[in-house]
Amino acid sequence: MKITLCRSKIYSSFFILHSSFMIYLSLGTNLGNKEENLRLAISEIQKRIGTVVSQSAFIVTEPWGFESENSFLNACIGVETNLLPFELLDATQAIERDLGRKEKSENEVYHDRIIDIDILIYHHAVIRTQRLTIPHAHLSERLFVLEPLDEIAHNLIVPGTTMSVGEMRKALAAC
Repeated sequence: MKITLCRSKIYSSFFILHSSFMIYLSLGTNLGNKEENLRLAISEIQKRIGTVVSQSAFIVTEPWGFESENSFLNACIGVETNLLPFELLDATQAIERDLGRKEKSENEVYHDRIIDIDILIYHHAVIRTQRLTIPHAHLSERLFVLEPLDEIAHNLIVPGTTMSVGEMRKALAAC
């Protein structure tokens, strides 16, 4: 599938034939008023990205990939958007900055954060670039993402795999 980076270029038929796309985002926070941070992020996503059509419960989880005294509050949402993948990435990063996120995780080095928004799934797309990987590169390794995603998209087949979200969660939980 050919994917280009701006609207002025020709897109694959995948993007030409669809005017809106179902996407799934993961939200996490471990600083400040965590519940308010998630609610603000969801509100900004609704304003800037598209219609939030499903939302998981908020779950408390331990940090993943680094040590911190601060637990996380995580959730997943399903959103209908007309943004293309790189526009979506720019929008999520702008929301993170506007809500006070100062550092991005780089080279698998993670930090405490006021908000983290990850693109988990974008329609049926599989995208592998230096700047963006969809489905999310660590989706199958993170129970704190798969549990809330399973709540809202149990039967969704993860693009590029033959597994549903529910099957992926079950397999990881069994490890």
